[in-house]
Amino acid sequence: MKLFNTMTMRKDEFVPLEPGKVKIYTCGPTVYDYFHVGNARPLIMFDVLRRYFEYRGNEVTYVLNFTDIDDKIIKRANEEGIDSSDVAKKYISEFWVDARNLGVRDATIHPKATENIGEIIDMISKLIKKGLAYQSGRDVYYRTERFADYGKLSHQPLDELQAGARVDVAEIKENPVDFALWKGAKPDEPFWDSPWGQGRPGWHIECSAMSSKYLGDTIDIHCGGQDLTFPHHENEIAQSEGCSGKQFVRYWLHNGFINIDNKKMAKSQGNFFTVRKAAEAYGYESIRMFMLMSHYRSPLNYSGEILLQAKSALDRLKTARANLEFIAANGSDGALGDAENELIIALPRYRERFIEAMDDDFNTADAVSVIFELVRECNTVAGSGSPSKRFALAAFDFLNELGGVLGLFYAEAGDKDLNAEVEALIEARQAARKEKNWAEADRIRNKLGEMGIVLEDTPQGVKWKTS
Repeated sequence: MKLFNTMTMRKDEFVPLEPGKVKIYTCGPTVYDYFHVGNARPLIMFDVLRRYFEYRGNEVTYVLNFTDIDDKIIKRANEEGIDSSDVAKKYISEFWVDARNLGVRDATIHPKATENIGEIIDMISKLIKKGLAYQSGRDVYYRTERFADYGKLSHQPLDELQAGARVDVAEIKENPVDFALWKGAKPDEPFWDSPWGQGRPGWHIECSAMSSKYLGDTIDIHCGGQDLTFPHHENEIAQSEGCSGKQFVRYWLHNGFINIDNKKMAKSQGNFFTVRKAAEAYGYESIRMFMLMSHYRSPLNYSGEILLQAKSALDRLKTARANLEFIAANGSDGALGDAENELIIALPRYRERFIEAMDDDFNTADAVSVIFELVRECNTVAGSGSPSKRFALAAFDFLNELGGVLGLFYAEAGDKDLNAEVEALIEARQAARKEKNWAEADRIRNKLGEMGIVLEDTPQGVKWKTS
């Protein structure tokens, strides 16, 4: 497998530190609001990366953190007149609603910044002892000039960064590029005790501390949005490598932006759509499909029209899958036909092409194309003659295998209850038809129609789908 490594700016062959085991860290949300569609991209794409490594037989330790103390959280708490911890709890809860409805699996570990203050203080203390950090007033800053490789991820020499940096009016930093590790508490702000007085951690240090705690000094992959390359990830490298003296990350993966009118979707710009609002209009599964149909490093333009296209594409896959499932239960018990046998023999080649796409820098767009080719062939075979149960079951299982790697076909909340209710009504309608109680059969069919259920009579029996 080759991955485009932001550090080397090329596709590098992926070799884990420990054979069969992969350690991944992804920067999670700052929990002060509902997350938007742009935030959803790394959640979805790196969820798929984790699934794919597991599909290939690896044991994955996947860490995705919550930043639960931050200026934005404090600001929201002051606006709402509640404690900052209550803001964080509320939006962590809301995060789970959206993430799980997007089909994003729980990480192995979801650490919170406020639960790792001790580790953060220990790391800052080590950096001070090494001369890589210094106290200024009640704050502590990282001394960037002492870290020789500062700028190596963003490929910007330190002197260029210094030239473009804003000089603080208070002149509390030795160098404008120095960044905060610890912030002295202001009145009415939450704080923790530390050797430098009461305060709270800076944003960058929490990820270094939590990555080290849960994954060790050196990890395989660090993921995040393109906008985090500088300064966040650059600062993580300086902190982690400055503290341990070891390479922090071997492969850096960054996803491209979600754009609106060719401008990055961002809350700071006011041009964003929350996942919750987008899902109300197009469904959570459509959002996931929208992400998967493009390469993770490519920029994506968001629009209602494109989400409708994603929904239509996903519906084609789901309809094909439902047809195969139905035939597997109700089809012919006879021998495989020639076309069925040929397709079953070809299934491993589809798997090889799927793996080839995913091994080429995690190319979900090409992997999705392979699945659509498979579905077209399945539809052709299933639509001719009397398809067999054996063929349908083999194709159904295979489609689930590949779709499962991408996190497709997951059930949204309430689907199981809906399925049971619909199946019961269909059975009642069939019983009414056998008894020639046409009025009752029509009543049930109309009720199903009001529920958005469309019935289709086939040689194998009655099928249904949502309209």
